[in-house]
Amino acid sequence: MTRILPALAGAVALTLSTLTAQAQSAADFYKGKTISLVISSSAGGGYDTLARTIARHLPKHIPGAPVVAVRNMPGAGGIVATNFLYNIASKDGLTIGGVQNNTPFEPLLGTKEADYDPKKFNWLGSPSYETGLLIVWHTVAAATVDEVRKTEITVSSSGANSTPSFFARLLTELLGLKLKIVVGYPGQNESFIAMERGEVDGYPSIFWSSLAATRPDWIKNKRVKYVVQYGPEKEKDAGDTPSVIDYLTKEDDKLLLNAAIAPLALGRPYLMPPGVPADRVALMQKAMMATFADPDFLAEADKLNLGVNVPRSPEQMAKLVEEAYATPPAIVERLRRIANPAGK
Repeated sequence: MTRILPALAGAVALTLSTLTAQAQSAADFYKGKTISLVISSSAGGGYDTLARTIARHLPKHIPGAPVVAVRNMPGAGGIVATNFLYNIASKDGLTIGGVQNNTPFEPLLGTKEADYDPKKFNWLGSPSYETGLLIVWHTVAAATVDEVRKTEITVSSSGANSTPSFFARLLTELLGLKLKIVVGYPGQNESFIAMERGEVDGYPSIFWSSLAATRPDWIKNKRVKYVVQYGPEKEKDAGDTPSVIDYLTKEDDKLLLNAAIAPLALGRPYLMPPGVPADRVALMQKAMMATFADPDFLAEADKLNLGVNVPRSPEQMAKLVEEAYATPPAIVERLRRIANPAGK
């Protein structure tokens, strides 16, 4: 017994010492380090501008004040970066990611290139949610849901399976709108120029935050009309523009809409790879949410028209992803048909 007690005391001391070291490790780990913030879009866009703004304010909320360096990794609508973050990126807590909000749901849509399980990511939070709108140029006569049900309008898009085309088909499916998709415009800016030139009548998937950031004069001078909006919440600055949900009566249609707008509910998500030590994940979650509440960050985001509104917590993001992947199979099949009508 006399030998056991000293041995036991030693074991307890060692355990306490280990636990203390582990408790301190997350805080101590980041001192003098560089965190790589991988962004799934090219430089210069809204996602990139937001990420660089976050990178300027995040370090002061992390013990040790590490440097945060932004690394752009565009490709395949964000899938290239998301694959990297899941399969290749370091799992020591020195890599975080900002991905397009469609990427967590690509496996749900059956996208073969999406080689990851979004339910296993460590979610850090999002500074906002998104609200999408179908807009038409101010000279277009058909500018309400009822009018666009009767009169066909043209809307621009980059390709048949792009986000604008998806939302155009979704609005056609749910509301019976007559939307003729005109593809071939490389991006949103080119689509907007096409509207100004009268080549097309409108655009089916502009996010309010992007419209406010890139075309504030359109809002101020009423250069476009808002036909309908869709998202987790109504955009108050869009006035009395109706929401898609206002027109739905069938439960299956509501489930389809919820699954389709799940990316908008995520907003602009930030995450860490799976397998990162839990204490470092918790530290980074706290730091990210503190950044989103930082008055200096909010002031800069407002100055840059980044559309930061209501942050989403890591727990809210994980729940959104779980709920989307619990969508009934019949609704998922319907969603996949809208996303990829050719079945490829």
